[in-house]
Amino acid sequence: MKKTLKIFSWGIVIFVIVAVGGFVIWASNPLGPGEQALSALESDASVTVEITDDWITFQPVGAEPRTGFIFYPGGRVDYRSYAPALHEIAAQGYLVVLVPAPLNMMFFDIDAAQPVIDHFAKINYWAIGGHSLGGAMAANFVYTNPTAADALVLWASYPAESNDLTNSGLKVLSLHGTLDMAGEEAFTASRSLLPENTIWLVIEGGNHAQLGDYGAQPGDNPATISAAEQQAQAIQATVELLALLDK
Repeated sequence: MKKTLKIFSWGIVIFVIVAVGGFVIWASNPLGPGEQALSALESDASVTVEITDDWITFQPVGAEPRTGFIFYPGGRVDYRSYAPALHEIAAQGYLVVLVPAPLNMMFFDIDAAQPVIDHFAKINYWAIGGHSLGGAMAANFVYTNPTAADALVLWASYPAESNDLTNSGLKVLSLHGTLDMAGEEAFTASRSLLPENTIWLVIEGGNHAQLGDYGAQPGDNPATISAAEQQAQAIQATVELLALLDK
């Protein structure tokens, strides 16, 4: 009997080791970044890009922003893949900080926004957001830290059912494409978790993956508009929300 239990115990240990090892290998091989994303990590006449071990900062040239935007990447996506859109948002006069995710999964560092907020003390207004899993984790952060931010930006994402933000006082933008892999029902259901004045943007013909530059995503639907058009709509809506914070 003891021998059987010992074999069974070792079997469980081996199974856990294999399962964890498989997850680590899978998560450590993220999608992206594409060539456009890598180009957007270069400074230009409008935006200074600084890459550190902690995060990537997009700083508008010749400006001292009062409003900042912290972005959480999607699950198993190389965080640099969001550089094209974030570079353009910064060019409109906002500090943008792109944070990495341990093992490319933002649920391993939900509070990543706090060190950014602490570091950039001159920023008066903060929006925190993200794509897919990153957006859900951003929603969790503002739910558990109700005074940390002024706005929440959800790109193809929605809060967990336990994160009811209806009375949070946050300004919220929620956008997604009509061909998003999650399906329209998921976003419709999230309306009950967000403030009544939430800004909703449904991008006709947009899908899930085109909000970043990391190529096709397994399980996603083909988009019927270009990535440039989908990102342009996401950028414009996000900038319009950020503009509301400093008024």
